[in-house]
Amino acid sequence: MRTIQFRDALREAMNEEMRRDDRVFLMGEEVAEYNGAYKVSQGMLDEFGADRIIDTPIAELGFTGIGVGAAMNGLRPIVEFMTWNFAILAADQIINSAAKMLQMSGGQYNVPIVFRGGNGTAGQLAATHSQSFEAFYAHVPGLKVLTPSNPADAKGLLKSAIRDDDPVVFLESEKMYGDKGEVPDGEYLIPIGKADIKRKGDDVTIVSFGKIMKVALEAADELAKDGISCEVIDLRTIRPLDVETIIRSVQKTNRCVVVEESWPYSSISSEIAYRIQKDAFDHLDAPVSRVMQSDTPYPFSPNLIEIAVPTVEQTILRVKESLYLV
Repeated sequence: MRTIQFRDALREAMNEEMRRDDRVFLMGEEVAEYNGAYKVSQGMLDEFGADRIIDTPIAELGFTGIGVGAAMNGLRPIVEFMTWNFAILAADQIINSAAKMLQMSGGQYNVPIVFRGGNGTAGQLAATHSQSFEAFYAHVPGLKVLTPSNPADAKGLLKSAIRDDDPVVFLESEKMYGDKGEVPDGEYLIPIGKADIKRKGDDVTIVSFGKIMKVALEAADELAKDGISCEVIDLRTIRPLDVETIIRSVQKTNRCVVVEESWPYSSISSEIAYRIQKDAFDHLDAPVSRVMQSDTPYPFSPNLIEIAVPTVEQTILRVKESLYLV
């Protein structure tokens, strides 16, 4: 095991896959000469050259369409968005071309492409640069949606995404690129569609993903001091959703709290609550609860940010409510 940064784990995944398969290439804003907006592609231009590490204009719809076309013609593009907020401009290509092409072509065209970049809130970036897109893209049949919470998962999931024959939306937190964590030596893959139980417990299930896993795990640590045992599930894959792991946990703990960075309406937590009531209703001793971002555009003011995002304190309160302790 080695301790490396989140950005380094992503770079290792891309480097290894590009050495393994010469059909893989990276394109996006500032990925080449500038080494990436967050330095994820540092040094890749020197190794692979300008034919495979390609700087694009600030034209997300255009270069995303080029990537989709390249994937349809046998290449395996990685399209980097400086932030997923800018990729709203490319949603037509992601949703109407990449996600639907296999079905619309009667199975004649696969689109093996990875769309990746920074996602979610990142301090004082205001409303138009702070959106979480998991639910937005998970709504679309034909897309796979992944969001890692640590460097090891980031590397293993990205390698699996690059090898997948379907379009993959890969969501990375802008605030996690400098996070450090242990990453296994040698090659490894993490399967798409399989959640990870980060902490075993018996009293309540906490489900989360991405950088908000930090909130979930810290809340579990604090609750343990009060003798409350939390099982913490990291979804890792949003679509396809590992419902089986969630249901097995709820059958054991009889309670569930979902902690999610996004807005509450039509959220991932809404889907999880539906699946639990459908498949584990008789096991529930309390309603499924959730901790979400406030149902408003993300604020700029620091004092408003503090009350807009999910917190450890809110998570602890929801857990205690589910146990009827408050």
